Amino acid sequence: MRVVLTSWGSRGDVEPLAGLAVALRELGAEARVCVPPDEEFEALLDGVGVPMVPLGPSVRSVVTGTRPPSAADAFRLAPELVAARFATLPEAAEGADALLATGLMPAGARSVAEKLGIPYVYGCFHTLGLPSHRFSPPRRPGTPSPDDETDNKVLWEQDAQRVDSLYGGALAEHREALGLPPVDNVRDHVFTDRPWLAADPVLLPGREMTDLDLVQTGAWILPDSRPLPEDLEAFLDAGAPPVYVGFGSMAMHTAKDAARVAVEAVRAHGHRVLLGRGWAALDRVDDGDDCFVVGEVNQQALFRRVAAVVHHGGAGTTTTATRAGAPQVIVPQIADQPFWAGRVAELGIGAAHDGPVPTVGSLTAALAGCLTPETRARARTVADTIRADGATVAARRLLALADAGRRGDASGTGRATESRPGQDDGSRPAQNATVRSRTSTLRS
Repeated sequence: MRVVLTSWGSRGDVEPLAGLAVALRELGAEARVCVPPDEEFEALLDGVGVPMVPLGPSVRSVVTGTRPPSAADAFRLAPELVAARFATLPEAAEGADALLATGLMPAGARSVAEKLGIPYVYGCFHTLGLPSHRFSPPRRPGTPSPDDETDNKVLWEQDAQRVDSLYGGALAEHREALGLPPVDNVRDHVFTDRPWLAADPVLLPGREMTDLDLVQTGAWILPDSRPLPEDLEAFLDAGAPPVYVGFGSMAMHTAKDAARVAVEAVRAHGHRVLLGRGWAALDRVDDGDDCFVVGEVNQQALFRRVAAVVHHGGAGTTTTATRAGAPQVIVPQIADQPFWAGRVAELGIGAAHDGPVPTVGSLTAALAGCLTPETRARARTVADTIRADGATVAARRLLALADAGRRGDASGTGRATESRPGQDDGSRPAQNATVRSRTSTLRS
C-alpha cells in the first residue's frame, strides 16, 4: 500500500510528515513525501530513507529575505502553490491509495485526490484556523473585518472569503482543466468536516477548540537517535546545564539583536548560554567561554540536558521541550505561536514572553519565572503525560482509510470510514484532567 503526504511550510510542517512516513513504513506501507525543495528538508527525509518529491519554491527563500513577507507576497504565493500542487501531485500520487495534506492552506491537494479517486485527509498541528463559535479567526491577508464586528459566525464567514480571494481563482482554473466542478468555499473544502489534529491532547485539548468533528491522533514525532556532536557534549559536561535559545525557522526580522539580548539575559541569571543558529542566524556576541553555538542537532536529546529552552513557540519545538521536561520561555512571532506561549504558561511549565521582540529586561524577567525549582518540577510532571504514539495512531487510521478506499467504502474525504468519538481509534484522553485551555489565549 502506498500513501502520499504533502505540505508546504517550515520544518515544523515537514518533520511531522517524516515521522508519519516512518510510522507507515513500520506498518508495511510505502510513503512518498511532497514538500518544499529546501536542502534541510532533503537531508531530513534522506536521513530516514523516505522518498521526497520537491513541491513549490523553497520556504527559506520566502521567509528569510530582507523583510517579512507582505500581503502582496501572499497573493503572489497562493496561486503559485496551487499550481505547484496540480503540477506535482498527480504524478506523485499515481497508483497511491490515499493522500494526506497539511501546511499552508493546501488548496489543490484534495482536487488531485478527487481526480484520482483516492481518499483525502487534511491534517493540522493546531486548531487556530479551524472554524469555531468559541473564538474569532486569525489574521489573514485580504480585506480585514470591520473593527466593530464581534459575531464569530460572521467573522468566520469573512475569513472564508479571504481564503477564496487568495486561492479561489487559481483553484477554479485548475479544477476546470481537470473537468472537476467549482468549489464554493475553498477553506472548508480543504479542511473537510473531519480534519485530523496532530497535537498532544494535554498540550492542546482539540475537541474543545473547534466546531468541526476533529480526529486527534497525538503529535507526529520523528524519533531521533543521533548522538550529540563531541564539541557540544564537551561544552555540556564542562559546567552546569545551560539555557538553550533558538528560534528555529523564524528569521526574527523585528528582533535583529536577539543573540545579544539572549546572552545578556541568560548571563543575568548566572547560566551558560547555548545558541541555536536557526534561520535567525544567531551567533556569538563575544569570546566568552560560557557561550556555545549549535546548528542542526538532536533536540530530543539536547533539551533533556538544559536548564530551560527559550524559543519561538512552534508546535514541534513546544512538544519536544515539553516531552523533555525542560522549562520554557516562548517568544511568539506569528500564527499559532501566541497560543503555545499561553498554553505553556497555563500549564505551569514555563513563561510566555509579552510580544515578539525581547529586550534584556523582558527576557530576564521571563526567565526569572522559568528557572525555579517549582517550574522544573512541574515540567517534569507534565512530561510524563505527553504521548509518543501519535504518528503510529495516525498511520493506522490512514491505512484503514486507504484500505476502505480500495474496497470502494471511502467518500474521498475520509469521513465515511472514520470511527466516531468514543470508539476505539487508538487514542486515549488527556491524562491530566485538570488541564484545560482558555479560549482567550487564541485571541492573543
